[in-house]
Amino acid sequence: MQSFKDLGLSTEVLTIIDHLGFTEPTQIQELSIPLITQGKDVIGESATGSGKTLAFGCGIIERVTPGIGIQAIILTPTRELAQQVKDELQKLSQEKKLIITTIYGGVSINPQINELRRSDVVVATPGRFLDHLQRRTINLEKVKIVVLDEADRMFDMGFTDDVERIIGACPNERQTLFFSATISTRVKNLAQKYMHDHSEVSAKNTVDPSKMTQVYYNVEKNNKLSLLIHLLRNEKSGLAMVFCNSRNTVNFVVRNLQANQLNAITIHGGLSQNKRSKMLKLFNDGSAGILVCTDVAARGLHIANVSHVYNYEIPKDAKDYVHRIGRTARAGKDGKAINLLCQYDHPNFSRVLHEYRLFKIEKVETPHCEQVRVTRVQPMRQQFQRRHFGNRHRRRR
Repeated sequence: MQSFKDLGLSTEVLTIIDHLGFTEPTQIQELSIPLITQGKDVIGESATGSGKTLAFGCGIIERVTPGIGIQAIILTPTRELAQQVKDELQKLSQEKKLIITTIYGGVSINPQINELRRSDVVVATPGRFLDHLQRRTINLEKVKIVVLDEADRMFDMGFTDDVERIIGACPNERQTLFFSATISTRVKNLAQKYMHDHSEVSAKNTVDPSKMTQVYYNVEKNNKLSLLIHLLRNEKSGLAMVFCNSRNTVNFVVRNLQANQLNAITIHGGLSQNKRSKMLKLFNDGSAGILVCTDVAARGLHIANVSHVYNYEIPKDAKDYVHRIGRTARAGKDGKAINLLCQYDHPNFSRVLHEYRLFKIEKVETPHCEQVRVTRVQPMRQQFQRRHFGNRHRRRR
């Protein structure tokens, strides 16, 4: 294992890293930082939470000069990840005092326009970034570093064309860095178009299989909620994450957990940015012990001390299953992934077993559970209609 001193970093950056308490580089940092500091284009494959932000952040801190305009752009798939990346970069740039601005949707654009006039580094989601490009409120003439963080997730969310337009608007003479949990064909194709003689590095998954227990229960659909509540009450756990495939299911589950006196909160893409940030803080602080969420919380976000991951529904894409369970069994701690399967989940679950044959997912006998009274939640579209139009949307009889 190398030390940070062996990676070609300046004394200034090494001092900051030491001040922040980092003693040894992670595998992705060890592999990528020497290439990044040499100005090379890099594709880095590494799991969420493995230290990618510090890796590309070191390159940005080394090369960006304060006060001469925007010189580095980091694109992220979600608002939460954008804010998280900004927070990490601010810690790294405390001596250099770089001005780092986040731009994303769901908040007023005018304060962002004002901040961009004096920014050195921009962390953004693709949609709002394009808004600024079209308004001509962002100047890319001095950009020398472009980073795609969680690149594969960005493509899964349909941002491919947006990303290409943004990269195409940047100067040709630049350093381009892609970081991703999985290096898909789409990532490689984009690299062929926009990178110059790039290097690929790959780190092992930070989830320790020896620390991870995976189990599944077969349960009737109308008993799934009762089983979830039973397990949340009886499993000895720290923080727990419950994953669902849709916002409507998230709302249904969290409403019923709360109705049964379980301290549950929610995150999904339908919430405002302020609400999502507040919920994430409550969970990270341990103020709420259960986070019910869609896959927006499976990737990129820094969430520590999760002991249990529950898949209330199995995702269609097997890669998303891996990202979900990767939220536990981290940093040498034990973790458990629990899958609740009704008849509708088995095709997706079979896909996981087929693509990840080394996974040992044990079937567990379903315990006797007290049947809970279910509280129904209207789909979000119906909630909107009732809120704004009263009962006029109902069919006339």
